[in-house]
Amino acid sequence: MLTRLSITVLLGLCSACFVTPDSDATDQDTSAQTDAPIPQYWHTFQPDLPTSQPPFSEVHANWKQRIDQPYVYVEFVGSYTETGRLLPMVHRSMLEQGIEPSGPPFALYFDDPGRTPVENLRSRACVPVDGRVTPDGGLDFDLLPSTTVVYAYASGPYPEVPRAYAGMYGYMSDNSWVENGPIRETYLVSPGAVTSFDELLTEIQIPVTYAR
Repeated sequence: MLTRLSITVLLGLCSACFVTPDSDATDQDTSAQTDAPIPQYWHTFQPDLPTSQPPFSEVHANWKQRIDQPYVYVEFVGSYTETGRLLPMVHRSMLEQGIEPSGPPFALYFDDPGRTPVENLRSRACVPVDGRVTPDGGLDFDLLPSTTVVYAYASGPYPEVPRAYAGMYGYMSDNSWVENGPIRETYLVSPGAVTSFDELLTEIQIPVTYAR
């Protein structure tokens, strides 16, 4: 489980993961932008829970059984600040290979940055697909397995999303659950489609099992 210190460290590490909509920067990648048109799945998602708002003093969490999710990804070891920046490359490479995404991109974070040196942090920049594919060009395929997850929806800038983790861990503690796998953040709104940080939306999933 992430400690408060870990969450603070993670916020610092993630602060450069995404270029925000009104950034003056013109030569940086955003986490979810490509030269292609914004896919329809980024326009139609409706959360099934109330959206948690910054500063996340109240987090609306629940649990569900996640279904198997095939995905294409690139693995990265190092600062989490780089993970989101890999998503456009993954998306572009997939399209060049004729592999169609089936939903919005997500990232998997495997390590606690409060306990793991920055240079050893493991993450994946991922794009979901409908079934098994065989990508090349540095991309790999894997299946995110079905499991019980605690989840919540967080609005606002993507680098601020880890602030919602504390509320989710509180919900897990109340239900005698502990973390049991990598944290998944799915970026449900394209940064290129909005004019305000408030319009961005992330689903956070934390796999859980009962504490022993």
